[in-house]
Amino acid sequence: MIDTIFFDLDGTLLKFSQNAFLGVYMAELKKVFSRLDMDPEVSVKAILEGTKAMIANDGSMLNSQKFWDGFVGYLGLTAGERRKIEAACDLFYTNEFENVRSVMQPNDISKRLVEALTANGYDVVLATNPLFPACAVTTRLNWVGLEPCDFKYITHYANSKYCKPNPEYYKELLAQIDRKPEQCLMAGNSPTDDMGIGALGAETFLVTDFLENPTGVDISAYRQGTLAELETYLLALPNIKK
Repeated sequence: MIDTIFFDLDGTLLKFSQNAFLGVYMAELKKVFSRLDMDPEVSVKAILEGTKAMIANDGSMLNSQKFWDGFVGYLGLTAGERRKIEAACDLFYTNEFENVRSVMQPNDISKRLVEALTANGYDVVLATNPLFPACAVTTRLNWVGLEPCDFKYITHYANSKYCKPNPEYYKELLAQIDRKPEQCLMAGNSPTDDMGIGALGAETFLVTDFLENPTGVDISAYRQGTLAELETYLLALPNIKK
């Protein structure tokens, strides 16, 4: 029986395209690097190197360590310089990052849906790709009126050793919350990143408002629909609150 609902964040609970998000996000990040007297273009390349290192993580260390090792290695920074930049980035995610909200479409479904599922007895998990620190996830949740406490568990770069679409990401998450795949349903907007948990035995729902499918994967076999249709589907599940 399904008792746990996994949600992706960007493009699913948050209604925006990845391209629009990345454009504003990178522009704001460049301002941070400029204030630190760093070359913004080279620094963004270091961000991308760190991100690639996280995506390729084999579970040998946390994603956060993979990212900063990749970032520092690309720029040849000292440990002290790394700490200064990391502190500046943490401040960025709780301040200027708010400007990225401009790319988001209004959405009153996400908060209502998460609250309704919780009231109906379901555990709700934020299964966002763990490429960001927790503070960045919190800021994005706030954009739709949600808080970390609204979720049983949230993946971020400091508590995860894998990334989507690696199936080990889902195995690690399932172990963290002590759930079997057949107890879970994953809702997300990417057939490659989010629907992979279906191969482990979980139910899935592909959210199509901001579908991410650049390689044209066949999605005909997936249960799918808009975020509004996802709400209708999930709220039709049995009330399991005891």
